[in-house]
Amino acid sequence: MAEILERSGYRVKVRVEVPKEKVEERYQALLRDVAKRVRIPGFRPGKAPLKVVEARIGREELLSDLKERLVEETYPLAVQELGLLPVAARVVEEELSEGEGFRYVAEVENYPEVQLPDWRSFDLQVAQEEVTEEMVDKALEELRHRYAELVPVDREAQEKDHVFVRTEEGAEFPIDLSKALPHVREALLGKRAGEVVMVPVLNEKGEKVREVRTEILEVKTLELPELDEEFAKTLEAESLEELREKVRESLKRQAEARYQEARERAFLEKLAEGLEAEIPPSMLEAEERHLLEHLAEDLARQGIPLEAYLKALEEKGEFEKFREELRQEALKRVKRSLAKERLAEELKPEVSEEEWQAYLQAVARSYGISLQELRREFGERGLARLRAAYIQDKAVKEALAKLL
Repeated sequence: MAEILERSGYRVKVRVEVPKEKVEERYQALLRDVAKRVRIPGFRPGKAPLKVVEARIGREELLSDLKERLVEETYPLAVQELGLLPVAARVVEEELSEGEGFRYVAEVENYPEVQLPDWRSFDLQVAQEEVTEEMVDKALEELRHRYAELVPVDREAQEKDHVFVRTEEGAEFPIDLSKALPHVREALLGKRAGEVVMVPVLNEKGEKVREVRTEILEVKTLELPELDEEFAKTLEAESLEELREKVRESLKRQAEARYQEARERAFLEKLAEGLEAEIPPSMLEAEERHLLEHLAEDLARQGIPLEAYLKALEEKGEFEKFREELRQEALKRVKRSLAKERLAEELKPEVSEEEWQAYLQAVARSYGISLQELRREFGERGLARLRAAYIQDKAVKEALAKLL
């Protein structure tokens, strides 16, 4: 039997009672389980009488284990019976007497109740980007650079050239002078194929520690294709004007996508800001841990341990500022997640089986795996979370459509 003793916001105090018959049944099951594992002198494994096992282990220790088992078994059923969605809980009282039932009281942090603001009245104030002819010209110039070729030149190396070199160790590689380190660029500028130069190697302080004998094998420069009819045809356009129009339409689609993304961000920000909910501390702590895990992964890619990063912040007196920013970011993310979830409950967007399968196919392609592999890797619970996220994103889009 389970009942709610107190309720205030997300805090719920629950009492659960387990009848004595079930307590005795579980106690005997515990004894049999322990008897299979414990070694008692004079008896073969698993053959010692239960009374001997009880005397050997001690009734107090067995009852302590019993209480844990009873809570693990009955708590999920109790919160389900009471219609609760716990995010955290702890047992604060428990009573198990000889020949009696087991009673315990748990303090539960329940999933918060969420009230959305009047989002239909939102004025998002997001400006739509205009595609100009200057943007088209820039995009065409980028296309020219994308289809440019490196061609050898018989002259001194210039700022934007690529210099192919061989070091004294025999390593051969190209150097893009426009991106090279200043001391490397200075050593190579003005040199021709066949020349040998000494390229300095600097330490972290910028001091020269040695020089590497480097032979210049070849100097190449980027040769851009002419922006003409022939170039347009290589890009599957009938004419240069058609290519300009294709580029213009592509830029418009990109601008529209950025506009919609900006509207979604602005909408979710206002939705989260106006959301009314008493958020359990455990939800915020879990999100903080999630953010720290992501930070640790990013730092690991740079070869920096998270502990070293946090220690450096402490030494600079910036740790508290970091912690506060982490808390605020966690709060924003939790509120945004709750807002999307509640919005989906309100709008109930429909997702046909055909639409869902098409989305799964797209996700599988993005991972470079088959649909069967995706299903296997995600499992039922992972796919359920993916579907919930898809429905929430669709709810946001439907809400934005209602603002137009």
